[in-house]
Amino acid sequence: MGVRKHNMAKQIKEAKKEVAFAKLTGCPTSPRKMRLVADLVRGVQVEKALQILKFSSKEASINLEKLLLSAIANWQAKNEDASLEEANLYVKTITVDSAGMLKRLRPAPQGRAHRIRKRSNHVTIVLGSKNVESK
Repeated sequence: MGVRKHNMAKQIKEAKKEVAFAKLTGCPTSPRKMRLVADLVRGVQVEKALQILKFSSKEASINLEKLLLSAIANWQAKNEDASLEEANLYVKTITVDSAGMLKRLRPAPQGRAHRIRKRSNHVTIVLGSKNVESK
């Protein structure tokens, strides 16, 4: 590997240390309901986001809380020497995408049937750190 490529690879590796993410795939909640909860924690500090999710009455908040804890653990695995309080982590992005649907039939009048779509979703959380360094 050449010097330029080697230096660029180092820069990319250092940039990736600042960001940690976690994915939840195939969660059996409709994306619309999950987005309501995701909007509550987007751009919020991690400690505050955990409290919001813990005390939310929505069922989707349970899955998001577990996912956020997983993303924090991923960040800690990448940055073993840094402390969580000094890192000033926040929810950089959170995306809720539609996943596969289970299609079921419900009986309807006059021998017909209506289709029931049981939706599921994929959630991705990316954490970033706001390092405020004073010199």
